[in-house]
Amino acid sequence: MSSFSLQLVGLLLIGVAAWGKGFGIVSSIHIIGGVIAVGVFLLLISIVGLIGALNHHQVMLFFYMVILFLVFLFQFGVSCSCLAINKGQQVKLLSGTWALMSNDTRLGVESKLNCCGLLNNNQSKEQFNEDVKLCNAPCKHARCFTCGDLMLQHAAEALKILGAVGLFFSFTEILGVWLAARYRNQKDPRANPSAFL
Repeated sequence: MSSFSLQLVGLLLIGVAAWGKGFGIVSSIHIIGGVIAVGVFLLLISIVGLIGALNHHQVMLFFYMVILFLVFLFQFGVSCSCLAINKGQQVKLLSGTWALMSNDTRLGVESKLNCCGLLNNNQSKEQFNEDVKLCNAPCKHARCFTCGDLMLQHAAEALKILGAVGLFFSFTEILGVWLAARYRNQKDPRANPSAFL
């Protein structure tokens, strides 16, 4: 069961990353490459577990259990972080990222989201005014929303969904560890019945 869920998650990660790149939703090749690498890694781990279970190979099942437990710990931590991040932390993260972006990247985000500037608050008033001057989004001649408000609205929803889905799959992974441990300790039915293990 867990091997199947890992294969499903791996294929979904690869497919969503390719879809996001194909439609131009995500422009960073590093993000796409990272997501595809994680998908391929999960596929390989699930294949190791499947081969270990079919051949009743105890060493493969042991490494499958260890790696799956490490994936569980990482995924559980990231999922809890996604669910625990509050709006103030999201604003701080967005502001820090916005400050690191080049003007070309900011202009690309503004035209893609049809917004101008990040957040119109006291801490970043000069930066906001400069961004609005440089903005070339279609909404500039009418009423524009700030990009920060649009991104925060979508980020809150996406973080809740990511956290919930991550928690669900992390518990299927711990179930997989438990099942692999149980199966690993069983006697191989094809083995010599007079053998010790």
